[in-house]
Amino acid sequence: MICHLPFATRTSLVAALAVLAGSPLRSGAEDAPDPFAKWEQEIAAIEATDKKSPPPENALLFIGSSSIRLWDLPKSFPGEKTINRGFGGSEIADSTHFVPRLVFPHRPRQIILYAGDNDLANGKSAERVAADFADFVTAVRKGLPDVPIAYIAIKPSLARWKHWPAIQAANAAIQAHCEGEPALTFIDIAAPMLGEDGRPRAELLLDDGLHLNPKGYALWTTEVRKALDREAPAR
Repeated sequence: MICHLPFATRTSLVAALAVLAGSPLRSGAEDAPDPFAKWEQEIAAIEATDKKSPPPENALLFIGSSSIRLWDLPKSFPGEKTINRGFGGSEIADSTHFVPRLVFPHRPRQIILYAGDNDLANGKSAERVAADFADFVTAVRKGLPDVPIAYIAIKPSLARWKHWPAIQAANAAIQAHCEGEPALTFIDIAAPMLGEDGRPRAELLLDDGLHLNPKGYALWTTEVRKALDREAPAR
C-alpha cells in the first residue's frame, strides 16, 4: 500500500519507519506515573525525623491511613512503646509499598494496620482490598517473618455509609484470612461502632462524619488492648 502513496509521502513515511527501527519502543508501563510518588515527601520527612531521633525498637507500630495518623498513641497506650506511621488518605497498597522504609528499620514487636475505607471510596472492590491486605502480610513477612500483625476492621461511618455492604464484605474476607494464618489478628471495631438502629454512632465521629473523635479513639483503644492482651501469652 506504501507504493500507491505520493512520492513525498512515501519518502517521509520510510524515513519515519527507519527512525523507529533504530529506536527502542517505549512501553506504557515506562510512561505510567508512579502511584506512590505523591507520598515521597512525607515519607522522606518521617525518615529525616527518625534519623535525628530514632524511635524505639520492640514497639507497637501502627501504620495506615488518617485514622492512624490522627491517633494520639502515647495518650491511648501509656506505658507502651508506640510508633505512629500513619499517612492521611493512604490505601493498604501504600503501606505495603513503604514497609521496607516505615516498618523494617524499627524491628517492632507488633504491627497494627488500619486502612481500607479510602480504598473502597476510591473504587476498589472488597475482593481487591482483601487481596491488598494479603500482599501487605507477604511484604512484612519478607523482613519480619515472626512479628504478629493485627488488622483493625474497616470502620462504618456516616460519610461513607453507602459503602457499608462493601466494607462488610472486605472485613469478612480479611477476618477469614486472619483466622487461617498464625500471627494474624482481626480486631472488630465495626460492630461496636454501630448503634441499636444498625447505623454508625454519630457520637464516635467528628463533624465530618468520617474521622474519629476522642470517644471513637477510646473505643478503638479498648478493642486493640483486648486483642493485644489475648495475644500476650504467645508474645
